[in-house]
Amino acid sequence: MLSRKGLIPDDYLLTRLAEDVLQPKFRAKQGKARFVAKNGACNVAHTNIREQGRFLQDVFTTLVDLKWLHTLVIFTMSFLCSWLLFGMIWWLVAFAHGDLDRRGDEFIPCVTDIHSFSSAFLFSIEVQVTIGFGGRMITEECVSAIIILIVQNIVGLVINAIMLGCIFMKTAQANRRAETLIFSKHAVISLRNNKLCFMMRVGDLRKSMIISATVRMQVVRRSTTDEGEVVPLDQVDIHLDNPVGTNGVFLVSPLIISHVIDKDSPLYELSPSDLQHQHVEVVVVLEGVVETTGITTQARTSYVSEEILWGQRFVPTVSEEDCLYAVDYSKFGNTVKVPTPCCSAKQLDEAGGLARFKLSEGAAARASVRRRRGSAGVRRSRRENPAEALVPSHHDSAKK
Repeated sequence: MLSRKGLIPDDYLLTRLAEDVLQPKFRAKQGKARFVAKNGACNVAHTNIREQGRFLQDVFTTLVDLKWLHTLVIFTMSFLCSWLLFGMIWWLVAFAHGDLDRRGDEFIPCVTDIHSFSSAFLFSIEVQVTIGFGGRMITEECVSAIIILIVQNIVGLVINAIMLGCIFMKTAQANRRAETLIFSKHAVISLRNNKLCFMMRVGDLRKSMIISATVRMQVVRRSTTDEGEVVPLDQVDIHLDNPVGTNGVFLVSPLIISHVIDKDSPLYELSPSDLQHQHVEVVVVLEGVVETTGITTQARTSYVSEEILWGQRFVPTVSEEDCLYAVDYSKFGNTVKVPTPCCSAKQLDEAGGLARFKLSEGAAARASVRRRRGSAGVRRSRRENPAEALVPSHHDSAKK
């Protein structure tokens, strides 16, 4: 929407997530439904609700939750029905008092200039909307007409308050602010501060801040209890690595939200092969108060197995230019490959930790360098002595 208006370049993906156009496109496995969609919509269908009357007990919330087309239809019909209802009442008052019959000048009607249902309907609109053209007006002749006038004014005020409040709440809904809160298309798992971490990036495109912003993560998976009970949507909280000790963030520039995969993490036994064969979904929820309106907003997204990249990390997006910090959102979802153990955190701890991994990695790298140097020396000696190249070596004879 914002890109069509020219407010933000088309290179940014604004449906609450951002991705690099060079990243490969992943699709979720067929037959595996995700709990939360990438745009934050919850993929849950409520069926077989027997107590439908509970929705009518909270009419205002029900009206706000309706689609715009249904809300506008109810808005229009509420006024039309009230005008028609009181127009019929005014016509009955005039018919009962005899105002519809033409009489002499000494006759005083309840409402002047009402000769048919059309004129009664127009008078009903004038009373409820307080137009007051001056041609039709109520007189002191009928007490019932005065009572009806008071009742119609009260009913009109109630309808105005409910419907205008409903329209205002729909236009100022908190999820509109969440459209400019973006998440990275992919999450990554790599080493950070010598620890295996699950990371994703979040950012805010607006200059107005989100006050008291907090980020929560949950792993949604199918699990079985010790008693054999199957929990189809088991939600397990993920502790975030925050030096402050809480989940609060200062969302002025894009931030990388990190979770250390340790013994208490639900991702402790997750390995790269598990990402290819198991269905894992990590739900991310960002909550905060909008600075300009004071309304609490919430943005959501999720990462399934195909959207979690192992052995990669995010590239920096913030640079210092002319005594200010510039954010390049074209790099928001970009990642680069980094050396990462191809095993789960549990297997890494059982193998001796990260120090053992670095030691074995260094030995493998040195062996590779020695092999390359040896092969280069053989090729160089053969170039210097072409006659030796025709004589098979002992190694070549052993191969044959």
